[in-house]
Amino acid sequence: MVLIALLLLAWLVTLLVPRGGDATATAPPPTEEQIRQGEYLAKLGDCVACHTAKDGKPFAGGLPIASPIGVIYSTNITPDRDTGIGRYSYGQFERAVRRGVAASGDTLYPAMPYPSYAKVSDEDVQALYAYFLHGVAPEKQENHRNGITWPLSMRWPLTYWRWLFGPNVTSPQTALTLTPEQQRGEYLVEGLGHCGACHTPRSVTLQEKALGTSGGLVYLSGGESDNWIAPSLRGESESGLGNVSADDLVVLLKMGRSDRSAIFGGMADVVQHSTQYMNDEDLRAVALFLKSLPPERKEATLVYDQATQSALHAGNVSAPGSQLYLDNCATCHRTDGRGYVQVFPALADNPLLNSDNPDSLIRLVLQGGTMPSGRDAPTQFSMPAFRNRLSDAQVAALLTFVRSSWGNRGGPVDPRQVARLRALPSTDETMMSSYDPRMKHP
Repeated sequence: MVLIALLLLAWLVTLLVPRGGDATATAPPPTEEQIRQGEYLAKLGDCVACHTAKDGKPFAGGLPIASPIGVIYSTNITPDRDTGIGRYSYGQFERAVRRGVAASGDTLYPAMPYPSYAKVSDEDVQALYAYFLHGVAPEKQENHRNGITWPLSMRWPLTYWRWLFGPNVTSPQTALTLTPEQQRGEYLVEGLGHCGACHTPRSVTLQEKALGTSGGLVYLSGGESDNWIAPSLRGESESGLGNVSADDLVVLLKMGRSDRSAIFGGMADVVQHSTQYMNDEDLRAVALFLKSLPPERKEATLVYDQATQSALHAGNVSAPGSQLYLDNCATCHRTDGRGYVQVFPALADNPLLNSDNPDSLIRLVLQGGTMPSGRDAPTQFSMPAFRNRLSDAQVAALLTFVRSSWGNRGGPVDPRQVARLRALPSTDETMMSSYDPRMKHP
């Protein structure tokens, strides 16, 4: 009885405490310029990636998103008045986007990255509202019931999560030590870009350990999403962006590939639906901001080692895994490990190969992947899946070889790690979003 009384009291508190914001607030009449700006901002926020089901209508919802408590289905955010947000006032829209409060007053699951969107300016939220209400085609599609069992399906406990981990909505703040370009990049990365949703580690209670640079070096120091490893976006020389130039970052975000690397996994959605549409000034701002971030951990600089190429070129396959590499990988990635520029990524000096956690590499070998088509680079290249060709032991030996060759210093891969990830359904089988992610805020 005492427990029931405490639960009832906790529930009543969530009803009595103000939710923040003004649900009755209105916005000025939209202009064509504002609607166009809202469309651009919606692409920066990658809204379509989560709110569009496979083969579905844009923004009509229905995409299943994996979370630790069950499957969450994204909602219809088209201006349909019955099944979408057509009846939302500006105040209700603002509260949903920046405060995580639905029109009903319930707290949204933080699959909606409102902790990051809390940093979006009033002007930009108004432009987004103008676009979604007046620039998006209405689609009548009922929202899918979430696959979360009771009692985890109760919404009111989420209110306490929001109070604890959802930041207050304030005017965007930037570090005074940054240049104006870097400040713009910080605003985009920490706000609409919500890069920390994947690239920042999470606590046991599933919130990001930091929502911006004010949270310390842990921000953007690397995270995990749906069994994909999101690498550090800080200045680590081995596993981060220490050896990646700002120009390379701009090309990678614009085209989905660069002279050294290529996008895959959950990040492919980001390029496909978001970053390729950013103008060059914003891309440059993001790159310069990321390059301003010092490393969270000290790492020695990688130096290319010619020994592996010399051995493979001479037909020396005495190293464990080297024959597997020649048989399965060398055609595309070459014996020197440097691949082909903007076609097949380099394995030498690749941060992914030097990560402590090889899960992303294992998944890529097992499931294959296709790089996104990006601006100025419409052609897509694919890596085949090897799950039916290579055993767990062979995959482990192959990846151990590439993680220790050409100067790479990644650790060995255990066959048990491969077996664990092989047992997971592929991305196509689950239709889960990894950009959210990415358990995109679980």
